[in-house]
Amino acid sequence: MVAVFDGHNDAITREDAADFATGRSGGHLDLPRARAGGLAGGVFAIFTSPPGTEELLPISAEVAAPHATRAAGRLLALERAGRLRIARAPGDLDAARADGVLAAVIHLEGAEAIDPDLEALEYWHAAGLRSLGPVWSRPNAFGHGVPFAFPSSPDTGPGLTAAGTALVRRCMALGIAVDLSHLNEAGFWDVARIEGAPLIASHSGVHALSPSARNLTDAQLDAIGASGGVVGIVFAVGFLRADGADDAATPLSAVVAHVRYAADRIGVEHVALGSDFDGATVPDELGDVAGLPRLIEALRADGFTEAELQAIAWDNWRRVLECAWTVTG
Repeated sequence: MVAVFDGHNDAITREDAADFATGRSGGHLDLPRARAGGLAGGVFAIFTSPPGTEELLPISAEVAAPHATRAAGRLLALERAGRLRIARAPGDLDAARADGVLAAVIHLEGAEAIDPDLEALEYWHAAGLRSLGPVWSRPNAFGHGVPFAFPSSPDTGPGLTAAGTALVRRCMALGIAVDLSHLNEAGFWDVARIEGAPLIASHSGVHALSPSARNLTDAQLDAIGASGGVVGIVFAVGFLRADGADDAATPLSAVVAHVRYAADRIGVEHVALGSDFDGATVPDELGDVAGLPRLIEALRADGFTEAELQAIAWDNWRRVLECAWTVTG
């Protein structure tokens, strides 16, 4: 079975996250199904849901910080119990895979839990944070998230704030990967102008195939490739389909089409997987994380070689995370 590193999931913030280790009756990802599907590592997102129904309104640090701390505590408790291993350095990914233990990267999806002076970022790094998205699809002190709009360009507003630029620079200095998947286009280019790390979009699709504001234009894909970065192709059907429909009957071939387009345009070495398990509707044909071998087989049937499959499934994430985590200054 091909070992897979997945660039994004929301499993740890589900209401039934306490059952992650033993198995859950719903959702997409838990430890037993991860083993069944060959998931050897992944980025575990900590996302703060808004109170009430206004999901695109800003969230205060007073709301986000305690929520994020509790979610991170769940991952650390799972590590202490020997259920998974938090990856804090590149070698942790290799060791966990060799030992047959799931490697988990702690990720803040939206930096609302971080104060604009970045004092909390130091604490989070010490606690194991190794990936951060400055924004989710809403504005905050650091920038402007791209809304869920279809059809739409990702060019939806202003870019990083001064605090956002400082956050990105400090993340690069600490060795925290910066994820651009929810950042609007102006913010994307602001990050691209800050040299120091490869560009990463952990769970996005191709705008040319599905014109969602959340997807990447050809120019953005080109920039990711030129930086030595990676795009994790998302499994969320609304970002895969040409009509943007949230339809679970979407075939698995839609994921393959986005992988193929990106690989042909910027090189297979810059393409990986970023499911958005437990955060979106995925194709019924895939089902959940246990269905990953079906996706690998679909990619194989599309003509990807075994070496290319290994790159897409694991090696590309491994290389880019090592680069992002390596502090040279």
